[in-house]
Amino acid sequence: MSGLTGSTALWDAGRATGIMALVLLTLVVILGVLVAGKVRVPGLPRFAVIGLHRRVSLIALAFLAVHVLTTITDSYVTIRLAAVIVPFTSGYEPLPIGLGAVALDFGAAVLVTSLLRARIGWRLWRLVHWLGYAAYPVAVAHSLTSAKDLRSGWLLAVTAGCVLAVAGPAGWRLADARRDSRRQRPASRTAWVTGQEPGSVAGHVPADVGGRRADRRDGDPVLVDQRRDQRRVGAVDVAPFVDAVGRSAAGARE
Repeated sequence: MSGLTGSTALWDAGRATGIMALVLLTLVVILGVLVAGKVRVPGLPRFAVIGLHRRVSLIALAFLAVHVLTTITDSYVTIRLAAVIVPFTSGYEPLPIGLGAVALDFGAAVLVTSLLRARIGWRLWRLVHWLGYAAYPVAVAHSLTSAKDLRSGWLLAVTAGCVLAVAGPAGWRLADARRDSRRQRPASRTAWVTGQEPGSVAGHVPADVGGRRADRRDGDPVLVDQRRDQRRVGAVDVAPFVDAVGRSAAGARE
C-alpha cells in the first residue's frame, strides 16, 4: 500500500509540475516576444522585462526538471532517462514521451546557447533561439497526448488559454521577422551589384561622392557606393580627348 501511495504521489507530482511548466513556458514565450520586439511594458523599464524573462525561464526549468525526475523515478511505469532525451525511443507511450523529449531537447539547446552567447556570437544564438517557438507547440502536443484529463474540464480551459495567449504575440513576432528579412533584401542585392558586403565602407573615396562626409549625409554606405558607381558609368571620360588635342597642338608648333 505504501508503494502504491508513493507511486501515486510521484505520478501526481509529475503531472502537477508538467502543468506548471506549461504555464510558465507560456509566460516565457510571451516575455521573449516582448523583449525581442522591444515592446514597452507599462510600469516596467526594458531591463526589468529582460530580467523577468530570465527569472521566469529559470523557474520553468526547475519545474521541468522536477517533472522529468518524478517521471523517470515513478515505479508505476518504466521510463528510462535515455527515453526523455532521445525522442521516440520509449517503450511506454512512445509518441507522448517522444514529443516531450523533442521539446526538452529544443529547450536545452536554447538554454545552452544562451549561457554561451558571448562565445558563439549573436547570429548563432539568435538562430538557435528560434527553437523556443518550435518547442512550445511540441510541448502542448506532449501535454495533450500524455494527459487525457487535459482534454476536458478546467485543465482544457487552462491549456487553451495558454495557447491563445501565445498565438497572438508569436504570430506578430514571426510576421515582424519576415518584414525585417524583406527590408534587408534590397541591401543584399545592392551589395551583389557593387561587390561589397552590406554595410561595408570599403572602396569609398573622399569628398562628396563617398567617404565620411557622404556617409554622414546619406547614412547608408552601400547606397553611396551604388550612386558613385552609377555616376562613373554615366559620366564621359574626357581625358583621352584632352591628350589627343594636346599632342596635335604640339605637332603643329613643330
